[in-house]
Amino acid sequence: MPAFQPRLDYQTAGESHGPALITTITGLPAGLELDLDLINGELRRRQGGYGRGGRQKLETDVVEFLCGVRLGKTIGAPLVVKIANRDSRLDDLERTPPVHRPRPGHADLAGSVKWLTTDCRETLERASARETASRTAAGAIARCLLRDLFGVEVFGFVRQILDARTDVSVTPENWRSLIEARDGSDTYTLDEQTTEKQRAIIRQAKTDKDTVGGHVECHVFGCPPGIGSSMDWTTKLDARIAYAVMGIQAFKAVQIGAGVRAGETHGSELHDPIFYDAKQMDEPTLGFTRPTNNAGGTEGGMTNGMPVVVTGTMKPIATLLRGLPSVNLNSKKSEESQYERSDVAAVSAASVVMENAVAFEVARLFLDKFGGDSVIETETNFRSYMEYARSLPLGDSEMTIA
Repeated sequence: MPAFQPRLDYQTAGESHGPALITTITGLPAGLELDLDLINGELRRRQGGYGRGGRQKLETDVVEFLCGVRLGKTIGAPLVVKIANRDSRLDDLERTPPVHRPRPGHADLAGSVKWLTTDCRETLERASARETASRTAAGAIARCLLRDLFGVEVFGFVRQILDARTDVSVTPENWRSLIEARDGSDTYTLDEQTTEKQRAIIRQAKTDKDTVGGHVECHVFGCPPGIGSSMDWTTKLDARIAYAVMGIQAFKAVQIGAGVRAGETHGSELHDPIFYDAKQMDEPTLGFTRPTNNAGGTEGGMTNGMPVVVTGTMKPIATLLRGLPSVNLNSKKSEESQYERSDVAAVSAASVVMENAVAFEVARLFLDKFGGDSVIETETNFRSYMEYARSLPLGDSEMTIA
């Protein structure tokens, strides 16, 4: 067992063409109201986006709570969530035959060797991006907690597909107005011109029997300073976010704030100056302001009051409409890789998955700091912390423990 066991956690189960996806979430306080419109809305967004394949026409993802809920609220027990698969055919060997020619870029070859088989089917069924519906649901449930208990909101979108990039800036002041633009774009980006360029790239990739990837971005608004810790690497918020994002299928890089640009910039230009404005003391920032946010809202593994900004890079999907050079695992002879039904581009869906994966990690560390057995206790802990933080420096009498 690890030395540190996060209080809020989740585990997923289920295969791409199995009967269902199951998510078990532990550590939620009792009394949290679960917003089905929010949760199912995120699942619906994950299924959308230009360039998706035929599977999305078969499935209509909605959650069903099997355990841990009474009258729409959590009861403090493990929460078990089911997402049914309509396209359930795992044991139908005609429709889901063995796969002996691994796809370059997928888990096929490594998984087959790991589990000592020449059939990639079991590996690809679990490694499939279908599993991300579970993580999206878990993150959406965590967002109910962040929003209702702490006033924290999360916003994700597609920044770039191939070389078509939007340069629209996202700020605490304008992000709500950008929701409509993002939801009106079928590539989930922030302006119409970039949407058209990205659509054209995806259309061309389909014509070429190819695939494309891109960059997705997530902003978390409303975090006060001090979420996470610098005392143990497992409790650093940016480290947990990076771990979660890199665990999403097809992601190959993650950046916080300036990211790799930090290595190309002088410290005097990179580090965000700190000011104080007493008029903003009641804001989540506690009155501390910054003219820039190159740190991406984290310093020393903790939130610093600025928005948390995360960028993730998704590679092109490994399943192409044309095969790539591969090897038949039975004969060891060169053959083209096998085709499995897939997308030309799933960057839009990936933005939804990352948005919710990040939300879960933020919620995890909020509960590490403020968690109680019930929503009432957790809210009380949070309010007490904010009151103390606004009262700094504390006098001796305020710090005395009876």
